[in-house]
Amino acid sequence: MRFVRASSGTAKKPRPRAQFNLRGRLMLVAGAMGLCAVALVVRAVDLQLVDNDFYQRKADARFLREVPIPTSRGMITDRNGEPLAVSSPVESLWANPQELANDPDAIARLAEATSLPVDYLTRYVSQRKDKEFMYVPGHRRINPAVAQKILALKIPGVFSQREFRRFYPQGEAVAHVLGFTNIDDQGQEGVELAFDEWLRGKPGLQKVIRDRHGRIVEHVDLVRPAEPGKDLVLSIDRRIQFLAYRELKRTLLETRAASGSVVILDVATGEVLAMANLPSYNNNKVSGENRDAYRNRAVTDLFEPGSTIKPLTVAAGLEAGVITPTTLIDTNPGWIPNGRYRTSDFRNYGVLDVTGVLTKSSNVGVSKIVRMLPDREFDAFLRRFGFGSSTGSGFPGEAPGTFPTPDRWSGTHKQTLSYGYGLSATPLQIARAYAAIGNGGVMVTPTFVKGGHAGGSVRVLDPEIAAQVMQMMQTVTEPGGTATRAAILGYHVAGKTGTARKSAAGGYARRYVAYFAGLVPVERPRFAVTVVVNDPDPSAGGSTYGGGYVSAPLFARVMEGALRLMDVPPDDIETWLAAQAAGEGGRARVAGAATGGRR
Repeated sequence: MRFVRASSGTAKKPRPRAQFNLRGRLMLVAGAMGLCAVALVVRAVDLQLVDNDFYQRKADARFLREVPIPTSRGMITDRNGEPLAVSSPVESLWANPQELANDPDAIARLAEATSLPVDYLTRYVSQRKDKEFMYVPGHRRINPAVAQKILALKIPGVFSQREFRRFYPQGEAVAHVLGFTNIDDQGQEGVELAFDEWLRGKPGLQKVIRDRHGRIVEHVDLVRPAEPGKDLVLSIDRRIQFLAYRELKRTLLETRAASGSVVILDVATGEVLAMANLPSYNNNKVSGENRDAYRNRAVTDLFEPGSTIKPLTVAAGLEAGVITPTTLIDTNPGWIPNGRYRTSDFRNYGVLDVTGVLTKSSNVGVSKIVRMLPDREFDAFLRRFGFGSSTGSGFPGEAPGTFPTPDRWSGTHKQTLSYGYGLSATPLQIARAYAAIGNGGVMVTPTFVKGGHAGGSVRVLDPEIAAQVMQMMQTVTEPGGTATRAAILGYHVAGKTGTARKSAAGGYARRYVAYFAGLVPVERPRFAVTVVVNDPDPSAGGSTYGGGYVSAPLFARVMEGALRLMDVPPDDIETWLAAQAAGEGGRARVAGAATGGRR
């Protein structure tokens, strides 16, 4: 049976459709877009006006730069205002590696213009392509004309900036005193290093806007003005310096010596008037080669002073009262024991007074004098004259020397000290000690700055004893002395020769250092001079290696010129007048008679 569901009899009515409100929807969309626009405007105002620091920094990082303003280094002059070191404007080529790295043609053009290998320049640029600045290799601080010639090619990403370069008009003659600066114009040696802070000044700083090619399109602000370096006036006299350098070079060529130094001090002020060294170098063109030539041997190299110490040994005896200038000393038979060795003279001088000990440079004589002195008293005396300590000149790398204390002396040490072995000193230290004698016993701190003797002075010797030692040293340059070749016509010269054997492994070699230390004129000493010639060849030109033959003539030639240049009046008027009266023909005979015929 099939059942059928009965119909209810009523049909279901459909729902009515909602009326579409287009106007309302449009207003809603317009309102939403208006709110978005307002939000964008508000955000833009906030970013541009209210909180714009972040994006300003980003923009500035791309276009605003702080660039240094180069400043010139202070000029260095000699005591008379002659330039010794000057700074000249130059150009440095630089490039933007980011721009060059994407332009092989620009790299090729730049390589051709600078004579650099293309592959080298390509590699050099690619290694720096994440940077915006690099100096073009080999083209920093170059001639402005060369830089402008390259810039005229208008190579994309290549520019130049002004810098300063140091020039030294006197070249190698004053190189060891002046030193030099590096590529960044910072002092590296000598006076340039010692007075670097004074000379270098302070670079300025300015804000500029660069375009995307790196070109400056606007100068925004001066952050800090450039302050040029201060000038420096040295105590060096350019004329005397060149004279000393020339004569030292002549001597080294004649004797085939390894090296040499000349130091000239103003006795009263301690000012260094000249300091010449060889071998030298050209500080206008410094390379990494032969750095041994850069050092100032007059303040860094140590030598045993040899017989130049003998006047101080005599002065110590005079001060202690154990001798007088006329005390007789028996030097027979020309030698005395010195432990396992002998202390010997050049020959047997017999009986000498103390003046004769210096005149003949007797090792035996000074050995007998020092035996009369207590160890600590002799040690204190030499230290008073500055041995074993720096002179205080302030020159970079100055060596203090070596001088062992008495508790380290062996049984023979004091004896060898009396004639200049067993201690070491620089040529400047020897010159300072002699200047103290010439200054009436007052020792002044050496200085390289004109009027710069701020280190003060100290009395180290009684003036009467200083005068006695001066008179004794005068006999050394007169007939019968060891340094007649140091005599100067019209002037009395006080000095002392020295010939020291060079130390070697196991003792001393048969190689020598030839010295002459002197003061002139004797009546009122103006100059204290030390001449050191290291390792002269005894076979050179038939000469010998002794200080009286090698260093004394060099002293005489330099001082003849210096006395004339500085208008120092003669103190040996009689000899000078006799030479003038004799004329050119007789002048040599008069000079020869005054010096024993061995000038």
